[in-house]
Amino acid sequence: MKKQYFGTQTTKAIKNFPFTFRRTPKVFLYTIVEIKKAAALAHFEVAELDRGRKTAVVQACDEILRGKLDAQFVLPAFQGGAGTSNHMNVNEVIANRATEILSGKKKTDVHPNNHVNMSHSTNDVMPSALKIVALRLSEKLLLTLDALARTFDKKADEFATVTKLGRTHMQDAVPITLGDEFASYAEYIRRGSARIAHAREELRELNLGGSAVGNSLNASGRYRKLLYRHLKKITKINIRPAKNLMARTSSDTDFVALSQALAALCVDLSKIANDLRVLSSGPRGGFGEISLPELQAGSSMMPGKVNPILPEAVNQLYFLVSGNNVAIEKAAEAAQLELGAMLPLITDRLIESLTLIEEVVSVFRARCVAGIRANRARMQGHLEKSTSYATLLSPQIGYQTAADAVKQAIAENKPLRSVITERKILTEKQFDQLTRPQKQ
Repeated sequence: MKKQYFGTQTTKAIKNFPFTFRRTPKVFLYTIVEIKKAAALAHFEVAELDRGRKTAVVQACDEILRGKLDAQFVLPAFQGGAGTSNHMNVNEVIANRATEILSGKKKTDVHPNNHVNMSHSTNDVMPSALKIVALRLSEKLLLTLDALARTFDKKADEFATVTKLGRTHMQDAVPITLGDEFASYAEYIRRGSARIAHAREELRELNLGGSAVGNSLNASGRYRKLLYRHLKKITKINIRPAKNLMARTSSDTDFVALSQALAALCVDLSKIANDLRVLSSGPRGGFGEISLPELQAGSSMMPGKVNPILPEAVNQLYFLVSGNNVAIEKAAEAAQLELGAMLPLITDRLIESLTLIEEVVSVFRARCVAGIRANRARMQGHLEKSTSYATLLSPQIGYQTAADAVKQAIAENKPLRSVITERKILTEKQFDQLTRPQKQ
């Protein structure tokens, strides 16, 4: 049997939370370890931790960050206690491994509470770790979103001259270009990215150093200053202590703001997915105006059927992220007095949303959006059969004349173009000039 480095508190938590739920994400646990490493370095500099223990703790932390002790982190992400069980799991593993490192040199113990957790509390460590994780994951997400926006831009240029029927209320509206439609999708993504970027700035303010309730009990000012200096170097993230540590300890709404920005992004992503599903529907019995890449068979019994599987995945991404957002909001609202105690749920749901959005968007961009083709003849046919040209013609020929022509076109099942030219209201050339889509 492999050596066990976790201790009593972790063992109790295993019994108290025997849930068949996924384990706490390693990315979150590793960030707690980074905080512990920074703390050991800071405590040593202010003479609150001796050199031997500092060196051993740092070595233990580095081993964990290299993945050598992953098997020691055994708790489910779903748990009570504001994350104290996960926190003690980390403290115990670091302490026991550090003690082992020192055993060959001198008999010195490293205690999980006295040394690894010195000046710390679950209440300042865990939210701070989640903010660092969220900053990292959202940075990666923003890069992926930028790539998606640029892919839509490229498609907008490719489809700039492809005229089609625009629709409102799922009814014929006015002529547009497919390029304009895809340019609007790029703008959706950039607006969503801007909301996420705005929410990220609040995450840079940590309550680390506030200890249990944000009043920095048992955490010296000299230590706190050095802690942030070391943590910024270790994480390579521009973080800072909050102006009011107690406010950041008792409220979790910084995470709500990011979650809401993610949900808003996914609303637009799902809207795009809905559009792609409608525009590619058919291919014979639906709109059939665009073609999506054929990725896999769509049916076990209908030969040749191909489904819009990635737009459907994006729709389901929205459902999941929206549900996560509700859970995060409710968990944050359940904060009482000096602590937001429901952080484990917030941690699990926020990390899942950030991770899954990035993964789905990356695949959606590369395997769906980049390969979309325009079916020009189908779009032109729909446009010519519609009555949408009337809106562009009415300023020139008058509203009533245009309305009468529309009624005749519908009654006789003729293209509006034919009615207008047969009645000699306009020539073909005049009709074409007046019905060109307006450029943005």
